[in-house]
Amino acid sequence: MPLPGFLAAWRDRLVADPRFHALAERLPFLRPVARRRAAALFDIVSGFVYSQVLLACVRLDLFALLRKGPMRVADIAAACDLPDEGARRLLVAAAAIGLLEERGAGRFGLGPHGAAVLGNEAVAPMVLHHPLLYEDLADPLACLRRGPGGGALARYWAYAKETQPGALPDARVAAYTDLMAASQPMVARQILDAYDVSRHRRLMDVGGGAGVFLREAAARAPATELVLFDLPPVARIASANFDAWGLGARARAVGGDATADSLPEGADAISLVRILHDHDDEAAIAIASAARRALAPGGVLLVGEPMAGAKGARAVTDAYFGLYLYAMGSGRARTPDELGALLRRSGFSTIRFRRTRMPILAGVAVASA
Repeated sequence: MPLPGFLAAWRDRLVADPRFHALAERLPFLRPVARRRAAALFDIVSGFVYSQVLLACVRLDLFALLRKGPMRVADIAAACDLPDEGARRLLVAAAAIGLLEERGAGRFGLGPHGAAVLGNEAVAPMVLHHPLLYEDLADPLACLRRGPGGGALARYWAYAKETQPGALPDARVAAYTDLMAASQPMVARQILDAYDVSRHRRLMDVGGGAGVFLREAAARAPATELVLFDLPPVARIASANFDAWGLGARARAVGGDATADSLPEGADAISLVRILHDHDDEAAIAIASAARRALAPGGVLLVGEPMAGAKGARAVTDAYFGLYLYAMGSGRARTPDELGALLRRSGFSTIRFRRTRMPILAGVAVASA
């Protein structure tokens, strides 16, 4: 809970005074606090370096290299085509931030964060596309002053500012569709744990990409009919995937533009997974309103996406997604209150929010007419 205004102002004046810092370093009961605050501030200052260390490790496939066990610096250097000193600097840096661990005798092995990268297939693709974000934020003021979009991320997410996204060629949608597919299983798990889709006769996933959310839903709802709606070139990818996954008999993909076209009718549940936060209010309302019109009587809209202000996740929802979506050119993370108001403007009268185990990945809203 934020401090009252007068207390916050007093605190700010105190912390901004160099004499207070000198005093805090000398007093034993304040020294641990001063050290933690200094370390936290330097983590912010050093954040770009940390992310570049991770990028280098992912590009080198270093975590997979160390999966079988620790290796000597010289052997890692040879395997990664790095000079010994360059490899040593990278390894020491990676160990300092928990990606690796020093194991003695000049050897390095996996650290807790590096092992987690191996255990989550979504992380590496996300890291590998981040240079686009770094390009846009190399001059953050230039990015903010030019307005949303206009840079590398906007070109990557081709639909964000495209006036006719349905006409995009296959090549323009393939990269971002693959990226979303890589991260979809972990997001789907959060949503499907929070809401049981097996109670529904027909589930339609709007903006469903390569079909991964519906594949995960199919395993939990074996009797539910599945429909995917996305841009025509994306729907073609999903249709091929459904056949490859053995879901062709119960899942179909339909091409169209959710911001402009009518959605197929008859579903008693419609899901929007990381869709509304990718769009500004006008487009988001158009999508949610289209879902409301397409729903069968008594149907529900299931919204799963990161929500602003989420407890324990604000650095991601408010800072990361705030600037990422601005650079992309469309959308913003909304608080539950803002999302609820948007859904009511779209024709829904009852909105309930479900807890997820990892709000950093997604919150869940369930809306009905």
